[in-house]
Amino acid sequence: MSESDTGASDTETPDTTNVAIACQGGGSHTAFTAGVLQHLLEEWDDDHRLVGISGTSGGAFNALVTWYGLVTGDESKSVALLDRIWADIAANEWSDRWTNEWVTALNRLESTGLPLPMVSPYQIPGADLGKRRIVEILERHVDFGSLPDLCTRTAPELVVGTVDVNDGCFETFTNEAVTPEAVLASAAVPLVFEGVEIDGHYHWDGLFSQNPPINDLMSGDGVQKPDELWVIQINPQEFEGVPATVEAIADRRNELSGNISLNQELHFVERVNDWIEAGYLPESEFSHTEIHRIEMGRRYGYATKVDRDPDFIAELMELGRGRAEEFLASR
Repeated sequence: MSESDTGASDTETPDTTNVAIACQGGGSHTAFTAGVLQHLLEEWDDDHRLVGISGTSGGAFNALVTWYGLVTGDESKSVALLDRIWADIAANEWSDRWTNEWVTALNRLESTGLPLPMVSPYQIPGADLGKRRIVEILERHVDFGSLPDLCTRTAPELVVGTVDVNDGCFETFTNEAVTPEAVLASAAVPLVFEGVEIDGHYHWDGLFSQNPPINDLMSGDGVQKPDELWVIQINPQEFEGVPATVEAIADRRNELSGNISLNQELHFVERVNDWIEAGYLPESEFSHTEIHRIEMGRRYGYATKVDRDPDFIAELMELGRGRAEEFLASR
């Protein structure tokens, strides 16, 4: 992606469409997001300019490496980084495969309503091994020390969502404030990982908060304001009938918890659009933003959000590529 695509430049034309991309979280299911991003990047053209990208949980991983690839190279580097980070996340070694099968099986049992003992991560010896592994993967692909120099005026905005456990508030980390700890916090599921301490406060999974962050993407000034917002949505929006089994109820509850905050933020964007159209807000300060959703459109069940089987990851990425192709063809 050239400078004219990633930020303000002398070559920008009035016909250039500013795009912000928001990546919903959802564990392993966000491999779908990686596939979507890869196809979008491969088909990117000079008529569009990325002005921001946000993510929560697994969506934050995708947003980070996409952004990093663009500001240190181009679209092809981002595509390659998405491949590499998901290859590292996938359970490839035999010991990792065994652990993955065991954890996924336990999740399936729990989702059926079978009573299983719950153990705090603070009571499990070596519980921080998973946290250390995530940080190692992130630092393998991203030089976090270089972020302050990369966050220029023309670079896209990078936003990662978390929740502050102590204050009980949403907290986003933007641009140079995005550290390995911030991305780890965005994925810190409370019953799996200990809270992540940042500046004296503990943070949990961003799925509790803005999933994904939208407001920060809309607050850019001048040439950084998005004309279009593309939301890559993991959780199905609709459900026919009534969830009747314990497993179906658990699945739908998880889907709703991930979608409600997203829908609230999108509703506010739509309200601002209405106020602009009605003349209540000055167009010199506010701009209309079209919202587009790229949805997974397939149910896999909550238990599979922890499944890191390489074949499953590959299936999700391929599905993402297909959905992105359909999205671009419909424009």
